[in-house]
Amino acid sequence: MAADEIRGDEIRGAAQGGAPVPLSVLDLVTVGAGRTASDALRTSVDLARLAEARGFHRYWVAEHHSMPGVASSSPAVILAHLAAHTDRIRLGSGGVMLPNHAPLVIAEQFGTLEAMAPGRVDLGLGRAPGTDGATAAALRRTDRLNEGADDFPEQLAELIRFLDDDFPDGHRYRRIHAVPGPVQATSPGGVQSPHRPPVWLLGSSGFSARLAGVLGLPFAFAHHFSAQNTVPALDLYRESFQPSAVLDRPYALIGVSALAADEEKEARRQVLAAALSMVRLRTGRPGLVPSPEEAAAYEFSPMERDFVDSWNANVIHGTPDEVRSGLDDLAKRTGADELMITANAHGGDVRVRSYELIADAYGLPTPA
Repeated sequence: MAADEIRGDEIRGAAQGGAPVPLSVLDLVTVGAGRTASDALRTSVDLARLAEARGFHRYWVAEHHSMPGVASSSPAVILAHLAAHTDRIRLGSGGVMLPNHAPLVIAEQFGTLEAMAPGRVDLGLGRAPGTDGATAAALRRTDRLNEGADDFPEQLAELIRFLDDDFPDGHRYRRIHAVPGPVQATSPGGVQSPHRPPVWLLGSSGFSARLAGVLGLPFAFAHHFSAQNTVPALDLYRESFQPSAVLDRPYALIGVSALAADEEKEARRQVLAAALSMVRLRTGRPGLVPSPEEAAAYEFSPMERDFVDSWNANVIHGTPDEVRSGLDDLAKRTGADELMITANAHGGDVRVRSYELIADAYGLPTPA
């Protein structure tokens, strides 16, 4: 499906229950100490089913590499698995890191996903590596890492050309086609899906915000780890926005760290464990997500304690009512069109329970 045939209603969601905007899920497929990647992926299936049943709009998986506590190195593979266990919810990448991959490969992967789950696949793209420099070099088989980020607009244009199968005559890729894709409709007897995955740009600074605006694409901002840049980036996106065949007006979602528990004390225990995991990651010691008991016994240095306090100040946590109040306030302050909630915790059951409590707090639909 050509870009001029993508409808805004394949991008825009509708708020459910008492939510101020559509609510969605960002899954990092976290692996806790004493758990396996298989356990984490089973939790992802449970979460996707819950999200679909309770009226969350979309479910995205983020690309990360060389992190023992994050089992989402292959978003397309995970999304195919989730597509087999869901029927309606939109599924997508939040995101695939474009410089790590050849554009044709991404077009083929997401064309395949679209064939598996017609009309409900999103392609969110980032320009960061999703890992450290050494791992990025191994992924890309080059040490010239800045080259990939600097070439992002050109890589993006190439990817969109592959998705739409519309390289101009004389282009070196004119006779190369991403399959599944539009070329099948032009083959003798061919019939092609009327859908093409909408492309989103992801970012944590102003670069992708401006680019998304200029191209008239939807934009997703990583508020969950770059909160100080959220409002400036969204303002830049809206100021830069030019109506396109994809969108007639801006549409921006933000990723939000939020965890609800039946008791406030329990929420604090869980987010402390997740913060300890971040401390280790930021100091070059990535590992599995520690248990709340391990975090409670850990002796934080003054510098680490400052980091934890700063990190958790950006995590909306507490009772369901407290989390709802925090999400409402964030939506109002930022003017975001959608909130995509990520809940990081040691146990999958804790994460599932958090989304249940948030859904209940907003009166989201309940399964028949």
